Amino acid sequence: MFTEGTCRRRRRSGAVSQSKKLFALGGLALLVASLAACSTIISRHAVGNRSVPQPLKSVDLQRYLGRWYEIARYEQSFQKGCEGVTADYSLQPDGSISVLNRCRKPGGKISQARGRAKLVDTATNAKLKVSFFGPFYGDYWILDHADDYSWSIVGEPSGRYLWILHRHATPAEAEVQRLVNRARDLGYDTSMLLRTSQP
Repeated sequence: MFTEGTCRRRRRSGAVSQSKKLFALGGLALLVASLAACSTIISRHAVGNRSVPQPLKSVDLQRYLGRWYEIARYEQSFQKGCEGVTADYSLQPDGSISVLNRCRKPGGKISQARGRAKLVDTATNAKLKVSFFGPFYGDYWILDHADDYSWSIVGEPSGRYLWILHRHATPAEAEVQRLVNRARDLGYDTSMLLRTSQP
């Protein structure tokens, strides 16, 4: 036999049970969202170089500053559809480097991202950390560059990122092929490279 008190206890119990179910569903939703985020991170570009070499030369930062045109890259989600890509570097009073990346999206819209770079290897100046998102920094290694700073090949330790940069928007095709071959000599799978349309 159920008394009124028993019914109240059952109702309270049912409410607690329902709350637990909702909490569990919320936790499941959070887990699914987290897994989705992880999936996005995991679906990065395939490794194109499993043994990324150390930078070959020291870098004169004053000569490295200025505008660079992207000639080819390993395509990343954050650069999807980008053409006419440029990167501008300028030295700040605190010794850090201001970064301004621009690209032309499908339809002609110009997208830009501002970031900050700092040196992590002051012996060569060839290894930097770059951030576009507050405290989160990524590696930026100047693996090789021309003696006159007319071109640069940039990567990082994982082998998933690669950029070929030039001071001119449209260097001669023979020059482009020479730089692609240079990236291959550094151990990169150049069949993964995406040519960037310039300007």
